[in-house]
Amino acid sequence: MRDAARAANGRGGVKAAATTCAVLSGLAALGGRASLAALAAHLGAHPSTLHRYLKSLAAAGLVVRDPLTTAYALGAEAIALGLAAMRQSDPIRAADAALVRLRDELGATAFLAVPGNRGPTIVRLEEPAEPVVVNVRPGFVLSVLWSATGRCLLAASRDARLHAIAREELAAAPPRRRSLLPETEPIATLCQEIRSAGGIATVRDLYLVGVSAAAAPIFDFTGAVKAVLTVLGPTDAFDVSPSGPVVAALRAEAEAVSARLGHRVSEPTPLAVEPGGSTAARSAPTAPPDRRPKAANPQPK
Repeated sequence: MRDAARAANGRGGVKAAATTCAVLSGLAALGGRASLAALAAHLGAHPSTLHRYLKSLAAAGLVVRDPLTTAYALGAEAIALGLAAMRQSDPIRAADAALVRLRDELGATAFLAVPGNRGPTIVRLEEPAEPVVVNVRPGFVLSVLWSATGRCLLAASRDARLHAIAREELAAAPPRRRSLLPETEPIATLCQEIRSAGGIATVRDLYLVGVSAAAAPIFDFTGAVKAVLTVLGPTDAFDVSPSGPVVAALRAEAEAVSARLGHRVSEPTPLAVEPGGSTAARSAPTAPPDRRPKAANPQPK
């Protein structure tokens, strides 16, 4: 609470308002219900001071006190605020500025895809002044198994239908393409590799010859994947290596969009369902560097 007050003073804000927000955030972090002692310990506040704030919040309907356990919980007004925020949790709107920044900073084609009945479907696309010539537009459905976007969604999603589509695509693929994946448990192994890379999927000359792409998942407040942010460019000038600046910029933007949708990185990472029913946790994202590349955009061969 003292940290919140100091931050408010430094930004010219109202100390009492900042402290009130800290109390509500602390209660939410403890699962929405906590005793006075537990909340005070979590916030580093004196119980008597905290009690005064909780009393005011209770009068406003933002918290309620259980008469039996004396624990405090988020009240009806807090629930109404949360529902209003949830109604604004639109990944397309939240990612709009990120797409423009990625386009301009990377000189890349950037697009947003959402889960569809047959795989990830492009809903927003931004192209640079000299775009890579690719036949993708809003409404286009991408391959689940052979595109960076589809692989990213596959590794992050709980949807068993998506894994079924991936198995269908694998069975229908020519031998040369199938040989690009591990022989044993190819889909499960691929998903684990993507999770180990922090959820970022990359491909080079796979979905389209001469084009490389990187894709990052966008999560909402429940930890569910809601969309995939993808950038692509010519392979000879677009480095999608895991430690490169393209992936770093993409990761930073995807994390920022997820945060706007209420996703908390510190929360337990949801498990993604494997085709065989096993589960595996996604790796936590790493902090990106500030460097941005300058990529040319020749037409692929």
